[in-house]
Amino acid sequence: MASIEMIVAARARLRGHARRTPLLSSPFLNEIAGRRLFVKAECLQHSGSFKFRGGWSAVSGLDPAVRARGVIAFSSGNHAQGVALAAKLHGVPAVIIMPSDAPKLKIANTRAFGAEVVLYDRANGDRDAIGARLSAERGLTLIKPFDEPLVIAGQGTTGLEISEQVEEEGVTSADVLVPCGGGLTSGIALALEASAPGLRVRPCEPRDFDDTARSLASGRIERNASISGSICDAILTPQPGNITFPILKRLAGAGIVVTDEESLRAMALAFTRLKIVVEPGGAVALAAALFHGEVLESDAVIAVTSGGNVDADLFATALERFG
Repeated sequence: MASIEMIVAARARLRGHARRTPLLSSPFLNEIAGRRLFVKAECLQHSGSFKFRGGWSAVSGLDPAVRARGVIAFSSGNHAQGVALAAKLHGVPAVIIMPSDAPKLKIANTRAFGAEVVLYDRANGDRDAIGARLSAERGLTLIKPFDEPLVIAGQGTTGLEISEQVEEEGVTSADVLVPCGGGLTSGIALALEASAPGLRVRPCEPRDFDDTARSLASGRIERNASISGSICDAILTPQPGNITFPILKRLAGAGIVVTDEESLRAMALAFTRLKIVVEPGGAVALAAALFHGEVLESDAVIAVTSGGNVDADLFATALERFG
């Protein structure tokens, strides 16, 4: 199981490799949110998202002999790039299995980081069977996107940074809104429990893909009816993980659900007010902070933004409509 000790160890391994991303603010966004709003800009992390933290943590945490044989991962894009870059920097092979309808930019970036990309049909293909075959043939180690202790530990280093940065701002109580696939949210929750107990994680998800919010409400793991159909592709998961859900059930507040349109609007505001580029899935927490203040419990809110690898046409649409 993931723990604060694992997060601290991951931070030591990440030192000198991951960026300490900034905590940004804007009086214009404060006004919209109706409270102090801070944005943790993980879209500025290596590979464009927090996924580099988990990828490096997992690859660096392997036994050297095991790591040398290479790694394999499943991802629609951000985990793919994070693992691919971590593997490249360690000098080991990486195979990434990606859905054929994943954003072209993310497929291209993953290949540019030196990984072998294997595409499959998201609707009809069996990625697990493909992965099992390649792992057996080549001796590759699977690095799961979120339900993996070493990955959760790496993502949790974001929470340690948040606790230090808000202390500098004099904030002791806040809602911490996180785009929820599972690993980042649970990792931050564990880190804040130990380092800033006045800060509480709130998972944020797109409408119709709110498996975590529904699971927290019911107290048991709920599954989404579909695995595609939102522009927030980066955080579309079938259901909460067996490792991540107990952590969130214990530590997280109620989930917040946003629309695709709200995510687009948040993307435009992030660019015009903070000068950062955020993809739709990485903007859901900012959208929740800006447009769902009625469900927040504190006078301050931290929104984690992640995923700067956005399709140019989609980004242009966000700016055209809301910029």
